[in-house]
Amino acid sequence: MARTTTVAGLSGTGQLVYGCDYNPEQWDRSVWDEDVRLMKEAGVNLVAVNIFGWAEIEPHQGTFRFDDLDAVMDLLSANGIGVNLGTGTSSPPAWLTTAHPEVLPQTADGTTRWPGGRQAFCPSSPIYRERALALVEQVSARYGTHPALRLWHVSNELGCHNSLCYCEVSAASFRRWLWSRYGTLDALNAAWGTAFWSQRYSAWEQILPPRLTLSATNPTQTLDFNRFSSDELLAHYSAEEAVLRRNSDVPVTTNFMVAAHIRNQDYWAWAPEMDVIANDHYVDHRLETPLAELAFAADTTRGLAQGQPWLLMEHSTGAVNWQPRNIAKGPGEMLRTSLTHLARGADGLCFFQWRASLQGSEKFHSAMLPHAGTDSQTWRDVVGLGAALGRLGELAGTTVHADVALVFSWEAWWAHDQESHPSGDVRYIEQVHAAYTALWEAGLTVDVVAPGADLSAYRLVVVPNLYLIRDEHAAVITDFVRNGGSAFVTFFSGIVDENERVRPGGYPGAFLDLLGIRSEEFFPLHRAHPLTLDNGSPASLWSETLRLTTAETVLRFATGPHSGAPAVTRNRVGSGEAWYTGTVLDGGVLKDLLLRAAAAAGVRLPEAQSGLECVTRRGAGHDYIFLINHSTEDRKHRVSGMELLTAEAVADVVVIPGGAVRVVRTPAHPDTDGSSQGRKDAGNDRH
Repeated sequence: MARTTTVAGLSGTGQLVYGCDYNPEQWDRSVWDEDVRLMKEAGVNLVAVNIFGWAEIEPHQGTFRFDDLDAVMDLLSANGIGVNLGTGTSSPPAWLTTAHPEVLPQTADGTTRWPGGRQAFCPSSPIYRERALALVEQVSARYGTHPALRLWHVSNELGCHNSLCYCEVSAASFRRWLWSRYGTLDALNAAWGTAFWSQRYSAWEQILPPRLTLSATNPTQTLDFNRFSSDELLAHYSAEEAVLRRNSDVPVTTNFMVAAHIRNQDYWAWAPEMDVIANDHYVDHRLETPLAELAFAADTTRGLAQGQPWLLMEHSTGAVNWQPRNIAKGPGEMLRTSLTHLARGADGLCFFQWRASLQGSEKFHSAMLPHAGTDSQTWRDVVGLGAALGRLGELAGTTVHADVALVFSWEAWWAHDQESHPSGDVRYIEQVHAAYTALWEAGLTVDVVAPGADLSAYRLVVVPNLYLIRDEHAAVITDFVRNGGSAFVTFFSGIVDENERVRPGGYPGAFLDLLGIRSEEFFPLHRAHPLTLDNGSPASLWSETLRLTTAETVLRFATGPHSGAPAVTRNRVGSGEAWYTGTVLDGGVLKDLLLRAAAAAGVRLPEAQSGLECVTRRGAGHDYIFLINHSTEDRKHRVSGMELLTAEAVADVVVIPGGAVRVVRTPAHPDTDGSSQGRKDAGNDRH
């Protein structure tokens, strides 16, 4: 049964959550009292425990030892600190994988992945499922009514390492999933296009996962395997959840990984099953614009929460341990990145982890209490952030307002990045990030939504590289434009349906009439050899010859095989308009075009300043404006009738020093009642 809960309710006070992962099993009991004393000093009110506790509490099959976990739970309860209690199933113990090596996952080339790391299990394994649920039964029966318990944490980062398993057990589960989806082999053969390369199946037993082949694999088979794998992990979540609900009335969730390097779970399908939407996010220094990616991840997590507050379950005080170069955060950076999540809808900020490990592969991962101890800048920053959250407690429950939506799809990501496409240089998430970054640099706040989501609350919808889209979802965008909205669609969108079948009649397929253009061929470009547009800017990676049907030209190719042909177009449909870009634009040009589209759609344009991030959370009586200065120079921002919650203001001007953050409270904007804009897909009532 769905339950309604709030993130702020997890704090125990109705204020903002401040927390961490806590791994007391790594430390002698003599350290625990000091840990709790320092947690209280920092303002911590929620900790995640027993995340990797299976081997500790079940050292041998069927033998359970809860003494240490009892002591930790009671100690935290006595000090007013709530617990986000893990089920402990995220990594099986050595006794299980030794007795049953068949639970271990296999990769596409048929090789086994062995214990010694984490998540060494096949998600389809009935043996793993049986033993995991037995553990959950014991944990939930023992702690289901414990006074410290505020949230159940199923497993941990489900699918981070083992989302795709190709073993025989997975193959059998995949076939069952396909039978449920298609019903008959004829329907499957039609959907997969098995007339190609003599792939037709005459018995279900012939169907395998898309294991490593000598040539390209069937793209629809691969797409369906991605769908199956996401569903299989979700089914495991649901199995653990069912046990928890039998023994406890406490909310249940798991931690998502909405991030650039994780793509195998379709969180649009997962979100309705969560009582609280929670996400793990780490600044990724492998990206060109890591701060824009952070904002995108936060906005996407808010989209999964249907616009309601969500929980940042993990981020870092400094460096991580898993990137090629693990860079510590500079002065003020931890505060800025943390408050970016808060600005974009989080009602709680938690870190991995509390005390930095001395052993194991994460010993150089930063923590709230670093190796250097309390005489460190990290500790002082941790205490300072806790104090700031205490001052900002009145923000709890407020929401973020946006006039712009960006359509994002994990399913389209899987399909877009497959082999045998026009260009291996064009990657879905990079094009999504490019569009989002242009909006971010323009100062526009964005809601990230699923294909088919209700768009009625928006003025502009941005659709980057939506290669795969269902007809009914494309119709939502078309109807939105006909009714007065504006759409901004980028190349290689609308090409195939949900079965990876190309729509005949010319590109961009599902959007031919909406965009008023027709293309017959794609002409990918080498990274080192861009073309030029008639405004003098570069056009890179992609080009195509566009023929106008009802659209008008905005920019033309000035060089290359399409010289003089349209590169960017605009089409009026009903009372709205639809833009199209047939190439990868320079970031500044893309930003300018998006601003033009936004202005024409009636979006209020901010006074964007380089390096200054400005986001508004809205409550029933007040707006709360976050001003986050990522630059090294002072910035000024003018707001009428403001109060400054984090410093002093002069008249209606607030100065944000380089590297600093200011939060401003103003009367609520007159065009809203403080609601969340009739948020999209309101059928999800678990937030």
